Amino acid sequence: MHLRNRHGTPVDPVPFVVVVGLTFMVVLSFGPLYGLELGLALETAIVLSAALFAVAAVAAFYRQVWTFRPEVAGSVPSAIRAERLFYLIPILAALIVALSVPLVVG
Repeated sequence: MHLRNRHGTPVDPVPFVVVVGLTFMVVLSFGPLYGLELGLALETAIVLSAALFAVAAVAAFYRQVWTFRPEVAGSVPSAIRAERLFYLIPILAALIVALSVPLVVG
């Protein structure tokens, strides 16, 4: 996959693919369940979840590909980027647990 920003500069697709994949996993796993809990029909809940995923994918593309500037990416040391990623892992795990609590209790 060869992605280019708005200036035509090649951009690494891995961060975009990871964010879109995680968004797909979370939104289409929990979205229909929450829709059913709110009284929506299954088809409506799936369509709304898919629409939310599409909006999130477009936002991720805009943020991580279209407006990305590779010359600025090197200004943040890799140790700081790895530390941010390390802190993001427990936050994501807590988010998934928090999303499942209302479904288990309710």
